Amino acid sequence: MDFWPTLYVFVLASFIGLGVIRRVSRLLHTPLMSLTNAISAIAVVGSILVTGGDYPPRIRALGAIALFASMTNIVSGFLITDRMLRMFKTDRRPPTEPGARSGGGS
Repeated sequence: MDFWPTLYVFVLASFIGLGVIRRVSRLLHTPLMSLTNAISAIAVVGSILVTGGDYPPRIRALGAIALFASMTNIVSGFLITDRMLRMFKTDRRPPTEPGARSGGGS
């Protein structure tokens, strides 16, 4: 592959992705994060195949780097998705009275 066409596709995809993400409603970001976690899982499977395959050491090292980057993306994506979902939850515990104590006693 030539460098310049690859760079052109990368920059074009970056701008298109940025434009699409900016137009997504805030309520739809959580499902979008789940989708990107699924795509990263596909990258994990591919990088495991490359890392464990019979390839030159240079290619296997790139597979290991891809595996680390994809797993980091998945874990951080799940953490951020969980944080976003907790923002939408309401506190359903009944309010406690200031003088009430738990347990027995007078």
